[in-house]
Amino acid sequence: MAEASGRRVVVTGLGALTPLGLDMESTWEGLVDGRSGIAPITFFDASAFPCPIAGELKGFEPTNYVDSKLLRRIDRSSVLAMAASRQAVEDAQLDLERQAPGSVGIVLGTGIGGAYMLVENHQVMEERGARRVSPFMITNSLPDTASGLVAIALGAQGPNMAVTAACATGGAAVGEAAELIRRGEAEVIIAGGFEAPLRPLYYAGFAAMRALAEHDDPKLASRPFDADRNGFVISEGATVLILEELDHALARGAHIYAEWKGAATASDALDMVASADDGRGVTHAMRQALGSAGVDLDTVDYINAHGTSTPMNDRVETHAIREVFGAHADHLAVSSTKSMIGHMMGAAGAIEAAVAVLTCDRQVAPPTINYRTPDPDCDLDYVPNEARPMEVRHAMSTSVGLGGHNSALLFGRWEDGA
Repeated sequence: MAEASGRRVVVTGLGALTPLGLDMESTWEGLVDGRSGIAPITFFDASAFPCPIAGELKGFEPTNYVDSKLLRRIDRSSVLAMAASRQAVEDAQLDLERQAPGSVGIVLGTGIGGAYMLVENHQVMEERGARRVSPFMITNSLPDTASGLVAIALGAQGPNMAVTAACATGGAAVGEAAELIRRGEAEVIIAGGFEAPLRPLYYAGFAAMRALAEHDDPKLASRPFDADRNGFVISEGATVLILEELDHALARGAHIYAEWKGAATASDALDMVASADDGRGVTHAMRQALGSAGVDLDTVDYINAHGTSTPMNDRVETHAIREVFGAHADHLAVSSTKSMIGHMMGAAGAIEAAVAVLTCDRQVAPPTINYRTPDPDCDLDYVPNEARPMEVRHAMSTSVGLGGHNSALLFGRWEDGA
């Protein structure tokens, strides 16, 4: 592989499974149309919960991506990761068999991964005895299970790792993947996040934290930056980006969606739930990402914010954006696609990175829907309720996670010969 000096990284493929669509294109169309993918829960009996809503994948057929024998052994979260990875490779028109051994790697992230297999097998052991525990439980409940399965399925022999940073996982995974390419450790990385959290125990845990949105109409429940917001909506899904060294992409005539410019992670080092009131973690991540990219602040036109629809996050994130961008903050378009997709947990940063990429590619900013009542503490331009055609030179994606994790990614519009 080439020397690391001066290596540039571009995005050449996208795959996604979200409550709005079972691929990236249908998801993007739903976002630009301002549709909500939130609906009553059907995966389990949620009648005991005060607001039993979620973002489910409607019509997803796992056997389109995973053979039936393997499907019986692995957790749904791994299935979603495998599906999105296959989509992204296909979208990139990447012939993996023609790549040099060790040149294609995988960096996939998850907040909880296949941990629910432990819960299910504990129940089996309690009810039917230890001999009935699945021999596949251990290998299919680890955070790195999906990255291993994807590597096996696609024959990717390069760097392979799992990233876990709560709700900042997807962004952290994409950033680490880009750095691997920049350092010369791979030519292509299959990168992203995945999560299948729609299980009764997980839902009960978030309900106990009083973190979930409550609203009579599921489609109006997620209201980032609105004065009447009261919590987030859990969703399942996966998103994968194909990151590629620029010369490698050009040599094979790949379509380039956008160029990766910079990334950073940072910690609040304060609390397992609450963000620092001054937004110091996400502020530092944004500044570091911008610094590593070497771009002028006033060339950033769009931010896909973490925007969870919780009272604290949206206020803190608004403050952080103002702290970083100063007077230019008034000229930024800032939207939260969680208003339509909900919170895909470990996959959130990945889908939001993909949205930032497409914002550069399509020159359209998706909206923040359900924005009705302005909050004096949230005083930016949130692209309310309707998508906006606009010039996007650089787009940023920010993520904030439990435990004080923060990530920021910066992408730039691709122009031939740039």
